[in-house]
Amino acid sequence: MARLSARLPRGMRDILPEKMIRRQYVIDTIQSVFEEFGFEPLQTPAMELNETLQGKYGADAERLMYQASHGKSKEKLALRYDLSVPLCRVVAMHRDLIKPFKRYQIAPVWRADRPQRGRYREFYQCDADTVGSSSVIADAETLNVIHEILTRLGFRQFTTHINNRKILTGIGEFAGVPDALLPGLYRSIDKLEKIGLRGVRRELQSQEIPEDVVDRLLDLLQISGDNKAILSDLAASLQGHPTALEGIAELEKIVSYLETLGIPEQRCAVKFAMVRGLEYYTGPIYETTIVEPPMPSITGGGRFDNLIGMFQKESLPATGTTIGIERIIDAMEELDMFPPQVRRTVCEVLISQFDESTIHACLRLGKELRSRGINVELSHEALPLGKQIRYADKKGIPFVAILGPDELEKSQVTIKNLAARQQKTVDIEKASQVIRNWSA
Repeated sequence: MARLSARLPRGMRDILPEKMIRRQYVIDTIQSVFEEFGFEPLQTPAMELNETLQGKYGADAERLMYQASHGKSKEKLALRYDLSVPLCRVVAMHRDLIKPFKRYQIAPVWRADRPQRGRYREFYQCDADTVGSSSVIADAETLNVIHEILTRLGFRQFTTHINNRKILTGIGEFAGVPDALLPGLYRSIDKLEKIGLRGVRRELQSQEIPEDVVDRLLDLLQISGDNKAILSDLAASLQGHPTALEGIAELEKIVSYLETLGIPEQRCAVKFAMVRGLEYYTGPIYETTIVEPPMPSITGGGRFDNLIGMFQKESLPATGTTIGIERIIDAMEELDMFPPQVRRTVCEVLISQFDESTIHACLRLGKELRSRGINVELSHEALPLGKQIRYADKKGIPFVAILGPDELEKSQVTIKNLAARQQKTVDIEKASQVIRNWSA
């Protein structure tokens, strides 16, 4: 048999234990915040019917879907692109779900995207969505969840930008350009922060948008100030465009709720030139960026009131966010943000083996420590003690328990604290207490 080359598809990764421990810390933090806000867990299949996913994301996104098939099966399948469309399918299939239905899902999705820093072809999404509530309280609550997660993980310099698709519709009406030119117009103004007003002007001109329209748009894009000032000036400029005014009024409510929640403006700011890429958003939209290290958005979401209606006669209002766990982990590693208790291993104690005569005592000690909630690894071979200690140190196990004949004769155990380079010999029944005191 020919020897195989051990390799992975592009954009896919093995995640080894040390990194998995860090991932689990981030996932546990996100999950705990989701549950604090009343979101409940949901699981859906990795594959959906192709017809379930197609026609929901826009042509650019759907080119990135992985198609799947099997043998003679006539079903056309695809790996899920996100968790929002499967949620809508669930709600349409299970109509007896109590509304509002608040669910979270933490699971992998797949996109045949170009691999780059913080972007993979298989990655996890952490979604929290509220289905069945048209109140913008649900949107404000989503923003509160984002703020709480990032703050709890230790981020300090981040901003969640908020906008409303209704405002963008109003800007399109304000521009007065044909519908065919609107996608290009939105893409151009979305680049304002990157290319500046001159760059936006050049892009709009290249799309043959009339010069007077370009001038009006650039005047509009220069509106600035705090959240209330921006919304007030927008309302004045977009008078006569009721859809935009409706979107502005929704953002004004959200801003007032955020004030009540004590979320500062530098953490949640109106950015009316922001355009979320997916076509199914209908109202408030949100996207979070961090200052250092610079990378694409780490959260994104918004209101998608019409999507469930693609699966049933009547639609239901819905809003939510996805937390970009891959980019968050990359940023936390780059900034060395993981707290000391997130160790390189889940194991807390290595019980060394002296010789065959001590094995039963070691097994009993391991059982006792585990019953006290301490994670234990037992040495399988009676290697020299120095080698066993070096093994523990290399893995990042903080404590080594030594049960030699001298200790067993006195019903004692020696606990070595590798980080502090200290050791204590105590009665066996006190071993867990000593380890916990040292860990505190």
